[in-house]
Amino acid sequence: MTDASDASEPVRPRGFDFFSAGELPAPNLSGAEVAAILADEWGLEVELRSLGSQQDQNFLALAPGTGEPVGVVKVTNPAFTATELAAQDAAALRIAEHASELRVATTTTDAAGRPRSVVADTSDGLRSIRVISFLDGGTLTGSAYLPPRTVARLGELAARTSLALADFEHDGLDRVLQWDPRFADRVVDLLAPHHPDASRRRQVTDAAASAWARLAALAPDLPMQAVHLDLTDDNVVRAADGGLAGGVPRGLPDGLIDFGDVTRSWAVAELAITISSVLHHAGAEPVSVLPAMRAFHALRPLSSAEVAAVWPLVVVRGAVLVVSGEHQVQLDGGENAYAADGLEREWRIFERATSVPVEVMTAVIAAALGVELDQAHAGSPLEVDADAFSRLVHGLEPSRVAVLDVSIMSPDVDAGAWLDGEELEARLARAALDRAVDAAVLPRAVPRLTAARVRADSSSATVPTGLDVWFRATTAFTSPANGIVTTSGTGLVSVELAGGVRLDLDATRADEPHRALANAPGSGTKVAAGSPLGTAASGARIRIRLQRSDAPPAPHTVRPEVAAGWLALTADPAPLLGLAASDVASDAGSAAASDAAALLERREASLAEVQEHYYAAPPRIERGWREHLVATDGRVSLDMVNNVTPLGHGHVGVADAVSAQLRRLNTNSRFHYGAVVEYAERLAALAPDGLDTVFLVNSGSEATDLAIRIALAATGRRDVVAILEAYHGWTYASDAVSTSVADNPNALATRPDWVHAVDAPNPFRGVHRGADAARYAPEAAARIASLAAEGRPPAAFISETFFGNAGGIPLPDGYLSGVYTAVRATGGLAIADEVQAGFGRLGHWFWGFEQQHAVPDVIAVAKAAGNGYPLGAVITTREIADAFRSQGYFFSSTGGSPASSAAGLAVLDAFRDEHLQQNALRVGTRLKERLEELATRHPLIGAVHGLGLYLGVEFVRDRATLEPATAETAAICDRLLELGVIMQPTGDHQNVLKVKPPLCLDDASADFFVAMLDRVLTEGW
Repeated sequence: MTDASDASEPVRPRGFDFFSAGELPAPNLSGAEVAAILADEWGLEVELRSLGSQQDQNFLALAPGTGEPVGVVKVTNPAFTATELAAQDAAALRIAEHASELRVATTTTDAAGRPRSVVADTSDGLRSIRVISFLDGGTLTGSAYLPPRTVARLGELAARTSLALADFEHDGLDRVLQWDPRFADRVVDLLAPHHPDASRRRQVTDAAASAWARLAALAPDLPMQAVHLDLTDDNVVRAADGGLAGGVPRGLPDGLIDFGDVTRSWAVAELAITISSVLHHAGAEPVSVLPAMRAFHALRPLSSAEVAAVWPLVVVRGAVLVVSGEHQVQLDGGENAYAADGLEREWRIFERATSVPVEVMTAVIAAALGVELDQAHAGSPLEVDADAFSRLVHGLEPSRVAVLDVSIMSPDVDAGAWLDGEELEARLARAALDRAVDAAVLPRAVPRLTAARVRADSSSATVPTGLDVWFRATTAFTSPANGIVTTSGTGLVSVELAGGVRLDLDATRADEPHRALANAPGSGTKVAAGSPLGTAASGARIRIRLQRSDAPPAPHTVRPEVAAGWLALTADPAPLLGLAASDVASDAGSAAASDAAALLERREASLAEVQEHYYAAPPRIERGWREHLVATDGRVSLDMVNNVTPLGHGHVGVADAVSAQLRRLNTNSRFHYGAVVEYAERLAALAPDGLDTVFLVNSGSEATDLAIRIALAATGRRDVVAILEAYHGWTYASDAVSTSVADNPNALATRPDWVHAVDAPNPFRGVHRGADAARYAPEAAARIASLAAEGRPPAAFISETFFGNAGGIPLPDGYLSGVYTAVRATGGLAIADEVQAGFGRLGHWFWGFEQQHAVPDVIAVAKAAGNGYPLGAVITTREIADAFRSQGYFFSSTGGSPASSAAGLAVLDAFRDEHLQQNALRVGTRLKERLEELATRHPLIGAVHGLGLYLGVEFVRDRATLEPATAETAAICDRLLELGVIMQPTGDHQNVLKVKPPLCLDDASADFFVAMLDRVLTEGW
């Protein structure tokens, strides 16, 4: 390998030189001896606990008896000079002065203000011993998952450190460390032979050599400065629990420790070393470091050369860690547990650093930061000038080319047909060719729905790097330039063309997989422009890709997270076919691929702020199928929260029924037509005897609002009794009886005087728990009787029939029957809010009140009624309904319209024909059992509530006190999204997972949800 230092002046260190120092065994003093030295020198009486270190020896000093930390005792490797230690102390003080928002571990002082630093004569020889300040809060040590906000904070810390040290100078910086990436080539050459695994050794040396070649070319353009050089997960400290620390949210790193590697090096090395430490954490992959890079770049902008250097630096850092770790373990004879424990961690860093080619990751980083790379730093972007090439195929006219659309927004892909994948693509192509066009083309760069996969804990490879073309007739291909055939056979012909371009032709037939192009020239054949490259039979699928010759071979489709990198190394082959890029563009696909963040900005600019959305950075979801939702990049997520669509997304029966009705007629319910009558009859038939009269509305809020107004009219009263922690809607009356502070923090303070709240009958965390929950009903009944005695008898008692807003908690046995009896005894009505629990979600029963063996006077229902189409209803008796005449007339513009009635009928048909209530019972029982098993292994789960597919997983910090784990629940939902599960919190404490998926949920999806939740609870969030 080439030493990058050759590009500048030779390094002649005054201090430590790794390459001439020989072996560096770590100090090995006993804790008792070190404690005695501290007592003799500074009168410190402490207990010492050994901490890990690669080449030094560290102890945590604790006050006797209390166990309170006093400091960290560092016994420095004797190879390092006093000048170097002084530089470390000075650098720490410099950062503390220039970045006051950070906590910095500096050398402590005694009562006289003198640093606690001494060179002691020990049993191991002269050793430098210092007492460093202890920063509470804990490091990020370990393999637990790091969320994006934490990763971003690491980048910010690295930037602030870099800025603080930018003009720091000290003689002790003049040293040669094995961790300084300027010497990575020499370190790998020196230590790799000690690696015992020949296969791994070869991987390390090959990757390091390739990355080093890039760094050597970039070195002259990389600025130098003082760097900490070890700002890793082990050497940053989280803010202490209990609110904010220096303005930093609780739990985010705000402290810096261990300045033992301070030196002068490339400035960008600070960032590279920080982000490399992210890679060994659970769930991490190369793109996981982008939040850190964005945060660093926002404070300390990176140059083009530094952007180009970052990933080669990460690769060589991984290589150095691997060879150094193995060497240290051998050097210490297996007694250095810290080094031994780190071997697999260091291998994971290297393995993940090399899992994406450097060229690809560099382009991904540049795109993420908005940096345009200089050609000298990143190579020439691949562009195809049609005038510089001959035609690959002759005679193809744009007007006779059909562009196929299998994007997420495609109108050509019905319902779940996209799951057929390439078979669907072939069907669409055959249909196009049957229309007598000459070719059918799938465009490059547009995410393909057909490549998406369900129940995947990472994104699918949906973005094509080339074109797929089907030709109607036998088609001959000719070389577009002079070149040489490098691969021929097994379906692939590759040609290295003049100008640094590689052309790949992959020809297959459905009935003859991997069939090679006929008459293709053999490997090694030199071809001139216009020379034959072979022919493909009629109807064959041809995959055509162009890419830079010096780039790694591009897969035909790539994951969207790294698509920017691969697309930068490839080009659209359309010009070689005589087609402009616009000729093969997919309008729908282009719209679908628009940036989700940009669309979010437009949303927030045009919609009221209070009309919120799930997630801080939500994916753009434009398609759904059954229990799955599909984002515009092709990522498929399992929808475990959407009780609006019980039949599932994209239900063909509902879509066809509504579409057919809209083509015929859609108006309001004042007109006379059949659908509204049939729907009302079938809905009433599902209610208990006597509840035979239906009002149709647009939503659940309107249904509960109307139910309350009907009760007021029927009784001539104005007071209503509701339960705490409930949500019933956003209209005036439904909001008035909503008491959930999660939905409205001011809910309890803003209730009108006609609303009277009784305790939430929550047997898990309410005022009465367990067996004492039987007290809720008598107490509510007493409150109703008290109101009547005060001359304010209630018009109605309203409640959910299953305590859904609190997390799917069944009401105590007999609660509704007891309270219904009490309200009726005073002449009031019982209103059942079935907006969430109704329509078979509980599995055992169609209505939630059936679980309580109670019958209401008024039922309010919505959500499930229309499978997402605006439809709700109030069902009551004829007598009660007639009393509403005193209010004038009732009218709803779209409630009961022909289209909404058609939707409602289709939903009822599907419930019957697809056995959705039975599925809710069977799958819901399985799901709850598996969630309860999770609770035996994860103490954060306080309880699993619910029945059927109306469940809640409640998280608590302490199972005895039931302290709500609110922040944890939000973070768990964010992590689940990364793993492909849509989930949201519910409850007044926002600490319950709202498990209310479409009722078509199958066993595989239920198991996937449990597996991903298990993974999050195991790996972290």
